[in-house]
Amino acid sequence: QFLSIPTAAPPLTGVFNSKTAELLSHHQVEIKQEFPREGWVEQDPKEILQSVYECIEKTCEKLGQLNIDISNIKAIGVSNQRETTVVWDKLTGEPLYNAVVWLDLRTQSTVENLSKRIPGNNNFVKSKTGLPLSTYFSAVKLRWLLDNVRKVQRAVEEDRALFGTIDSWLIWSLTGGANGGVHCTDVTNASRTMLFNIHSLEWDKELCDVVYCHLCFQCLGDQSAALVGQMCFQDGQAKNTYGTGCFLLCNTGRKCVFSEHGLLTTVAYKLGRDKPVYYALEGSVAIAGAVIRWLRDNLGIIKTSEEIEKLAKEVGTSYGCYFVPAFSGLYAPYWEPSARGIICGLTQFTNKCHIAFAALEAVCFQTREILDAMNRDCGIPLSHLQVDGGMTNNKILMQLQADILYIPVVKPSMPETTALGAAMAAGAAEGVGVWSLEPEDLSAVTMERFEPQINAEESEIRYSTWKKAVMKSVGWVTTQSSESGKNVFIILAAFLPLGFFIVSSMVMLIGARYISGHTTEERFAIRNGFQ
Repeated sequence: QFLSIPTAAPPLTGVFNSKTAELLSHHQVEIKQEFPREGWVEQDPKEILQSVYECIEKTCEKLGQLNIDISNIKAIGVSNQRETTVVWDKLTGEPLYNAVVWLDLRTQSTVENLSKRIPGNNNFVKSKTGLPLSTYFSAVKLRWLLDNVRKVQRAVEEDRALFGTIDSWLIWSLTGGANGGVHCTDVTNASRTMLFNIHSLEWDKELCDVVYCHLCFQCLGDQSAALVGQMCFQDGQAKNTYGTGCFLLCNTGRKCVFSEHGLLTTVAYKLGRDKPVYYALEGSVAIAGAVIRWLRDNLGIIKTSEEIEKLAKEVGTSYGCYFVPAFSGLYAPYWEPSARGIICGLTQFTNKCHIAFAALEAVCFQTREILDAMNRDCGIPLSHLQVDGGMTNNKILMQLQADILYIPVVKPSMPETTALGAAMAAGAAEGVGVWSLEPEDLSAVTMERFEPQINAEESEIRYSTWKKAVMKSVGWVTTQSSESGKNVFIILAAFLPLGFFIVSSMVMLIGARYISGHTTEERFAIRNGFQ
């Protein structure tokens, strides 16, 4: 939840290389999250915009200190959390509701309703967008806003409403807003709305009709920017970004590869109107850095996010404690909305240091799960993992990651590669041409390397225990329809004679068990290959 703008000292012409990256610094502002109800996550669009203004102001100050004339600025790169959704008034420039964040779970019933209306359900959506039908993506958030927020409904009726992901909101506001602001997006953000056909690179009319999206649709998404910032321009190159969530992307070149192991197919980047589109396989983990924030803000066992490393270092082990931070269900590779967070394996010996260590391990175990899925889909296991994001400053986390993956982890000297990638794309844009991003013009960036320090057997034992903990996190939440069914059953029971009620209850319970065949946990285990 940080907004960063990189600044740089000259020379910045010709090629983008390690020297250029070393000259980059950044200013960042933390953006607040709001949790108005259980499972709801929102942000204030005006606060986000104000943080951009502050970053621009501070960046200009830094450029002045480096004796760079700000009139020489040729381009601005925008990177953003891709699925977060905003609807605003094009006449006043005012947001009509808070931004609904990608982590938000309020749309589970919307997903269930849409699944009944969409032909072929999940396969219909995935074949066009590369995405499963999930609360994660923008279309269902937009549908919820259209159904539940009167200000949005009224603005749509009066043709005043504009919808966009955060990049659209920022660009529209920065280019004039209500006085002629440009309403646009790029293919990487569009591909996360669940309304965009990743084959034709156009808005899909059938999907828009299903979601009732007759609004105007008019930058790189954060994970695409990080892929560019890590210079993963070749087929098979991959990176993992540790932010609020965790996002592993593997460049699959110009071919659209569909996963058989729970990953997403997405647009990696398209660096120019006449340039080819590149695709990626993506493993998305909902909770990574957010678990550290939870320990800080909800439990209060740390005062700053940086303290987590000190606590974990004190014990050097979780002492058998495992933490599954499924606060928003499980994303890749499971896509299981019924899961919720658990901490298990507790003893009287367990203290806050062990829980801190288990939280860091959880980030690494989740990365292992999506890396395993990536290796199975690609057929060629990654020999090392390139990493970036604010959490990579935590050396214990990086060492744990190397141990749990049992491959080296390499971290660039500039960890904020999301902002860096946006700057690189902006500098290489048509009509700007500050530097070239052609493979022959790129040189390696300085890296820090973490090698595995435990044996493979120990790594596998810890991972298999984690998988047991994941199993126990599933099935905590029932669907709204099943809850309403229970309510109807209770009401009917009140009017039945006691004896008949008992007999019929037994028949209904046995029948329900017979019809469903398996519990949520059993279905989850079968689907994901658990023993």
